[in-house]
Amino acid sequence: MAGQIETRLAELGITLPEAPVPAANYVPTVRTGNLLYISGQVSKDADGLIVGKLGDGFSIEDAQAAARVSGLNVIAQAKAACDGDLDRVTRIVKLLGFVNSTPDFEQHPQVVNGASDLMVEVFGEKGRHARSAVGTSSLPFGIAVEVEAVFEVE
Repeated sequence: MAGQIETRLAELGITLPEAPVPAANYVPTVRTGNLLYISGQVSKDADGLIVGKLGDGFSIEDAQAAARVSGLNVIAQAKAACDGDLDRVTRIVKLLGFVNSTPDFEQHPQVVNGASDLMVEVFGEKGRHARSAVGTSSLPFGIAVEVEAVFEVE
């Protein structure tokens, strides 16, 4: 029988990707106590990396979609760390979004809303979280957005 969060994902028409494997020498998640730290998840979907730089021809709407993809990868990592049971997530504590942008781009929060809105859509009130949205001059592989997270789990 599907859990509450799996049912919600199905209602939203969302199929989670497989949890991505790390691109370097780190682990995708670390649990300490009831906190699950999820390493930065890049904007990569079934079609490949979503690359681009905000303020240089990459739209806010495309970047929001990239942030949503990064958020889906965050949820996939949480699912893997919780032995497939997303109902073990009791709270999304914090998201940190990195936006590949030019120095004059200032709408980082709007971009990272792509991931934040996803968390609330999927997890409801327990998806509301603290957040930082940061612009950076580059990200690995030229990706548009990277999102890391802290989840509270049981």
